[in-house]
Amino acid sequence: MSTSANEPRKRNFWADSSKWVIGIVAVALVTFGLTALLITIMERQTEARQPFTKVVELDETTVDPEIWGQNFPIQYESYLKTEEMGPTKWGGSHPVEQEATERDPRTTVSSSRLEEDPRLVTMWNGYPFAKGYSHARGHAYMLEDQRYTVRVLDFDQPGTCLNCHASTVDLMDELGDGDRDAGFAAMNLMPYSEVSQMVEHPVSCLDCHDPDTMALRITRPAFERGIAALKASEGIENYDVNKDATAQEMRSYTCAQCHVEYYFEGETKELVFPWAKGIDIDDIWEYYAEDGHVDWVHEDTGAEMLKAQHPEFDIWSNGIHAAAGVSCADCHMPYVRNGAQKVSDHHLQSPLFDANASCGTCHNESAEEMTDRVETIQDRYIHSRNQAFDALVDLIADIQAAQADGVDEARIAEAQEFQKKASFYLDYVYSENSNGFHAPAYIHRILGDSLDASRKGQKVLTGVPAADLAPSDTTLQYEEMISGENR
Repeated sequence: MSTSANEPRKRNFWADSSKWVIGIVAVALVTFGLTALLITIMERQTEARQPFTKVVELDETTVDPEIWGQNFPIQYESYLKTEEMGPTKWGGSHPVEQEATERDPRTTVSSSRLEEDPRLVTMWNGYPFAKGYSHARGHAYMLEDQRYTVRVLDFDQPGTCLNCHASTVDLMDELGDGDRDAGFAAMNLMPYSEVSQMVEHPVSCLDCHDPDTMALRITRPAFERGIAALKASEGIENYDVNKDATAQEMRSYTCAQCHVEYYFEGETKELVFPWAKGIDIDDIWEYYAEDGHVDWVHEDTGAEMLKAQHPEFDIWSNGIHAAAGVSCADCHMPYVRNGAQKVSDHHLQSPLFDANASCGTCHNESAEEMTDRVETIQDRYIHSRNQAFDALVDLIADIQAAQADGVDEARIAEAQEFQKKASFYLDYVYSENSNGFHAPAYIHRILGDSLDASRKGQKVLTGVPAADLAPSDTTLQYEEMISGENR
């Protein structure tokens, strides 16, 4: 009887003991989980406070990006990917194999734009670009490809060309005995064939980052002066980009040290950005008209011509993304996560190669939908560009025919001026590498102006006075309305 009475007590004891064990284990597991979570949080906080580990000392003479890579391996690893080649629907680079020669040791180059579109040769006839112009490869090749383009091999070029193709900070400091502006002036004056031998690396870390603080900075005197002139045209005097620009602005300004419209000034060959009147193409056209700058004389027609460069920043500045505060780096160098760190992808490629990373920060659509949207914009641009191209080629042929027929020189001169404008406006959007995307509406306006200039050039050859081709009163009324709304 006593034995059976003790059985419930034993069962209750073991049941109670099991509950205690389970409770202790549960508390231990929760404690372990919370501890692990706190340790992880502390590790991530430490990572965030210390974004890199200093392995080597960096200074204003550290040109080689591989050395920077010892402190910044993630960024350097992605920078190395700029050696990769790949096309998009309307852009990018198509690798072409060739046999190496003593004159050109490259075995792989990019496809020729001139072969793709022979109208370029007609547009630029008499200028080095009509002899050689290929799709750009990645940033890793910017110095190598410049050294071996026929535009350098067959023509005497100034050291100014090096500004956008090499890491020149140390070189300018050396040439100027510590005065970068003086070194910039000296580099511009030197023959390219000579000064190119004084550099080893394409544009690299030193050109955009302060080696002490890693902050973004402007190292090119041409941009410092250009952006100051642009700000002055907007009423902001004495603008110092390295002091006055915001961090987000610098994510575009560092790119704009090269991806802009520019020209070489007279005997000094100084690199100049034509922004003193503004950054709209009409402002730039007016600037060139007052400056009197001429890049070359067209071989077929004798017209004095302007060569547009690669005005990505100029056109982007007139687009919706710039107005919304989206920087160049937001799309071409999107942030990627590495633990607690958020770092910019230094692959520097078309957003179309990873539309999710580039567009997905702001847009909810899928990568496929965003790619389709971009390509639709580019398809429409190509269509409009073709119309402007054909019109310009026709105008050039008509000027040649008129010259052969002995048409009055005054009418020829008027047609040549229209050729100059039609060519520059078309060239401006062709040489800009977004294929119409950076500012679609603005770009179509420019193409319309190019097409209109070609039409007017053909009209004056038939005897219509240029004065009779001025905008109609109705057009002027609309333009006045547009100007009023933009003020």
